Amino acid sequence: MRLRPTVRGGALAAAGAVALHAGVSLGALDLARVGVLLLVLVLVALAVVALGDPARGRRLEVVRDVTPNPVHAGEEAQVHVVVRANDAGARARLAGLRFAEQAAVELSGGRPLRARVRRAADRVTVTYPVHGTQRGRWPLGPLVVTRTDVFGVVRARTTLGEDSEVAVWPAVTPLPAPGDVLVGEPDRVALGARTPSPDDASLRDYREGDDLRRVHWRSSARRGALLVRSDERAGMRPVTVLLDLPVRSSAAEWTISVAASMALAMLDGGHPVRLVGAGIGTGTAGGTAGTSAFVHGRSGPEARAALLDLTVDLQPARSTNEAEAHLLDAARLLHTTGSGGEIVLAVLGPLTAAARAALAHVSDAGQGWALVRADGRHGGDERDARHTQAALVRAGWRAAPATAGEDPVACWLRLLGSAR
Repeated sequence: MRLRPTVRGGALAAAGAVALHAGVSLGALDLARVGVLLLVLVLVALAVVALGDPARGRRLEVVRDVTPNPVHAGEEAQVHVVVRANDAGARARLAGLRFAEQAAVELSGGRPLRARVRRAADRVTVTYPVHGTQRGRWPLGPLVVTRTDVFGVVRARTTLGEDSEVAVWPAVTPLPAPGDVLVGEPDRVALGARTPSPDDASLRDYREGDDLRRVHWRSSARRGALLVRSDERAGMRPVTVLLDLPVRSSAAEWTISVAASMALAMLDGGHPVRLVGAGIGTGTAGGTAGTSAFVHGRSGPEARAALLDLTVDLQPARSTNEAEAHLLDAARLLHTTGSGGEIVLAVLGPLTAAARAALAHVSDAGQGWALVRADGRHGGDERDARHTQAALVRAGWRAAPATAGEDPVACWLRLLGSAR
């Protein structure tokens, strides 16, 4: 708690000190008594306010709720803070408090928060909006309360409750359904389907991305390998979205936003989807550092949230060498995690010869689609991006140019149009 005199309190203390000094110097007893009285008034006010610290004894309870949380960048969330008094003494304290809330600049936009305060006998509700301006995790709170004595001589400022965290997802753009131009007809041979016996005619081999609820355990036990039931969705190819994060923060944010939009578009189309790139890792079965486990659209909103949660903590590369090293690691992951038969959607910057060679064989076992981003780092950036695009096309990829900051829908349609 921080105690300090108000302007009135400071004036009274100064007047008391002057009166006391003058009274003692002049031998004026009444003037000295007035000085002592003024100083005692300020000291008593300090003691009363200190003893009435609302944070002492946890007699006031603070509950904060943010809806929605997480929130997409560029969107607004509502914050509701309820301060409850647990007893009669706390209700008395509550009546004289003034409230303010602290928020990271990424949530407040650098402007003071304008809140609506509603009071009741045993509670105070503070409601205000926050605006997610930047992807990440940002602190909110704790609640700041201000209290003065009845004479307005001393002001105390303290905090109540704990702080909270608001996660901000990247801005995403709804993309048109990819259609057959990207997905094509289900290729069960490429997906590893086989029918070894009449009894297993409706079964195929399990592969990463399949729903475990479709495992046929009896046949799996007999074969000694996992088998899953085939149905109309068995041929839905898994999709890997590869992120190549550049050094420039603005280009990195655009890359994450476009990649997230593509991942959600494929998820909504019924495909299992995973993300691959620097900083991505789930710590769960099926996910390793640099890659996530496959997420299924049949899980509903939880699947979308799981994908978007993976993007919250991503950071731009610190150097071009680091960006290339991360991309080479991601390319190795695609080879070691069994990417055969997958659709690989990538958002890439201009690549070195080593990075192009590492990605060249992705299209041998699956389909590779890439947006090649011009980062604007130097005058030859667009030339390098065109060279990268041509090299990927020669390696069997479908590729289209893009510029950091461009409309994601326009980029997506250009990429789909590259197949014609």
